[in-house]
Amino acid sequence: MLNLTRLIVVARNVFLEVIRDRILYLAGLFALFMVLAAVMLPQVAVSASNKIFLDVGLAAINLFTLVVAIFVGTGLVNKEIEKKTVLVLIAKPVSRFEIILGKYLGLAAVIGLLMLVQTGIFIILLTIRSFEFPAGSMLVAIAFMYLEMLLIIAITILFGVFTSSLLATLLSFGTYLVGHLSTDLLKLSQLADSEGFQRTVEAMYLVLPNLERFNLKNEAVYGAALLPSPGTLALNALYGLIYAALLLVIAGNIFSRRQF
Repeated sequence: MLNLTRLIVVARNVFLEVIRDRILYLAGLFALFMVLAAVMLPQVAVSASNKIFLDVGLAAINLFTLVVAIFVGTGLVNKEIEKKTVLVLIAKPVSRFEIILGKYLGLAAVIGLLMLVQTGIFIILLTIRSFEFPAGSMLVAIAFMYLEMLLIIAITILFGVFTSSLLATLLSFGTYLVGHLSTDLLKLSQLADSEGFQRTVEAMYLVLPNLERFNLKNEAVYGAALLPSPGTLALNALYGLIYAALLLVIAGNIFSRRQF
């Protein structure tokens, strides 16, 4: 049985540890980047500066949080293993799966806070510059970015449980890229003559997460009319949560079987 108190303790420790690493200074870097974009874009593209600024802002929020999710996520468990501090951790009255889940929840809270701060900065800049923006659809797109990050965190923890930090980082970035290109790769494979290549791509499409389900940045820029239906959004959200849960279960099982 999972113990909620122990989970909260582990998650809180991870949250405070990551915050102490000055991870929120990235929000300051994001603000600086967006201020420069707000100043320069009207001079470069007068007629389309509003849309371009929205595109740049949403892409920047996605990129900054992705970097944190992958680089921090891959080290959450892996660094404990490499430094042997995991021996101290597992000696405490906490199960190994609670360690995995607690670390996941702690980093998820950090990513949520970082995205919240970035979104606030973005909206303030949009208001100051008098840029028109579809607030509702933009917030929906950012919410699905967060769902994507929840899935990415689960992926990084899974890789970090049984590989080195460097390999886990590379695999996580590779999964992110393929996850966004899987549909295009599947269409491309159908044009290839190699049956083996087709089967390989089809297997990757079935096994790896389809991250394009969470990519609503382009639709958000043009307003709620282009967003998927509420039913589709709900199914995509459920897909991400179930996929992340399965990855955490696998990571927990691997971590439970490891000998230190």
